[in-house]
Amino acid sequence: MALEEKTLVCRDCGQEFLFTTGEQEFYQSHGLQNEPSRCPDCRASRRKERWGNYNQPRQMFNAICAECGVETTVPFEPREGRPVYCRDCYAKQKQSG
Repeated sequence: MALEEKTLVCRDCGQEFLFTTGEQEFYQSHGLQNEPSRCPDCRASRRKERWGNYNQPRQMFNAICAECGVETTVPFEPREGRPVYCRDCYAKQKQSG
């Protein structure tokens, strides 16, 4: 069965969008049986709302390693009374524990 480009209507914004033959082939190769109901812009917007923007750099916090005393950065805010380790010491802790 030959695929043809289809014009669909977005259920969120009501705008028409093109469901290309390439997209249809992708859907078929991944076993997706339903046509998209949202235009690419609304799909991207919905994905961003649900999962956040992973393209933004992660906020890092400065800390002193509880094992070797070297200054390091970690992707979480250190709390008083809880040890923070540099990458090397963390790997050693993980292996021994």
